[in-house]
Amino acid sequence: MRAKWLWIGLCALLLGGCWDRTEVNDLAIITAAAIDQADEEHVLLSVQLFIPRAVGGGGGGVGVGAGAGKLTMMRSSKGVNIADAMSKLQTKIPRRIFWGHCKVYLFGEEVAKKGIADHIDFLVRHPEPRNRSYLYISKGKGRDTLDITPTLERSTAESFREFADLHIGMSVTLVDYRNMLRGEAEAAAIPMMEYGKKVDKSDEIQEKNVLPGTAILKRDKMIGSLTTMETRGLLWLRNEVMRAAISVRVKGEEGIVSVNPIRTKTKLYPAIQNGKWTMLVDVDTEGEVVENGTRLNLINPELLALVESAVRDDIEQRMRMTLDILQHKWKVDVINFASAFHRSYPKEWEQAKSHWNEIFPQVEVRMQISADIRRPGLISAPAGIPLQEVKNH
Repeated sequence: MRAKWLWIGLCALLLGGCWDRTEVNDLAIITAAAIDQADEEHVLLSVQLFIPRAVGGGGGGVGVGAGAGKLTMMRSSKGVNIADAMSKLQTKIPRRIFWGHCKVYLFGEEVAKKGIADHIDFLVRHPEPRNRSYLYISKGKGRDTLDITPTLERSTAESFREFADLHIGMSVTLVDYRNMLRGEAEAAAIPMMEYGKKVDKSDEIQEKNVLPGTAILKRDKMIGSLTTMETRGLLWLRNEVMRAAISVRVKGEEGIVSVNPIRTKTKLYPAIQNGKWTMLVDVDTEGEVVENGTRLNLINPELLALVESAVRDDIEQRMRMTLDILQHKWKVDVINFASAFHRSYPKEWEQAKSHWNEIFPQVEVRMQISADIRRPGLISAPAGIPLQEVKNH
C-alpha cells in the first residue's frame, strides 16, 4: 500500500507541467525585425509587433486594405548590439518580447557593409528566433522598408515571405546563409528589398517594396549587389531557377516569343589539367511557349528550333553577364565553384583553398546548354494575324 501511494505521489509531481507556462496574452509577438546602423557604436533594432485586438471582435472580420485597421505596430530601440537593444526595447513594451514567430530578418545596407556576423550570432544562439526565417538586405534603412502597410497581405513580414515563396529571386533562410558561409568560398548572396514612394493620379503618395536584386557578401560584409537581370543569371548558375519567363527575339523575325521553363537542371563539371582550372556549366531545360508575337507557326519543328536556339543564347548571355561581374568585378564565388572543385579534386583543393580568391577569377568557364520546347501552346498558328501571313516553313 505504501509503495502504491509513493508511486501516485511521484506521478503527481510529473504531471505538474504548467507551473512555468506563459500565456499568449502576456507575449509581444514579433513578426519581423530590422537591424540598422544607428551610429558608429550602436545599432537600431526595429521590430514589427502583432496587434492581437486588431483581429478580435465580431461579425464582419478584418479586411485587407485601406479600410482595415493596422494589424502590426513598429517599436525601435538603440543598443551596442541586438541583445542590448532588445533589453532596452523591453522597457517600452508591457508584454514579454517573443521571437518564435518572426518570419523575416532585415538588415539595413549600412550595417550589412559593416558586417552582420555578430547579429547572426544572436539570432542563431538565442533559443527563440526561427532558423527557417528569411533574410533580406534593405537598400537604405531597414526600418523604412519594414514600416509599410501592404495592400494585399496582413503585414510586411507576410509580404516578404510571399516574395520568398515565389522564387522569382534569391530565397535565403538563416540556415541557408550559415551553410553558405561555412562553404569553401566563404561568400553569400542575400536578396535585396528596396523601399520606394510614388505619387498616383490623386496626388496620394503610394509606398511600396520591390525586389531589385541580390546583395553579395564576402564572409559577413556586403561588397556589392546584382541587378534583377544579373540575379536571373545567378539563379541559372546555382540551379535555382523556379519561375522565369524567357522572352527572346528570333533572328530575322519581328516580334518576341516568351517561353516558361517547366523543368531545369544545372550541373557543374570541374576539371584541372596542366595547372589550368576549368568549369563546364551544363544546363538542361524544357519549356513551353506562353506567347508568340512573331508570324512563325511553331508547330513546324524547324521553326521551333529557331526559338530554341534563341532561348539557349539568352540563357548563356545572362550567365556570362553574371559570371563576368562575379569573377572580375567582385571576385567572389557565390556559384558553388569551390565546392565542386573540392569534391572532384580534394588534394589539389587543399593546396589551393588558401588563395581561391586569386584562382576563381582565372577559372575558364565553358557552357553547354540544351533548351527543348515541349509545348508550343494550345494553338499552332499565331493568333491575331491573317492566316495567309503566317510562316509555316
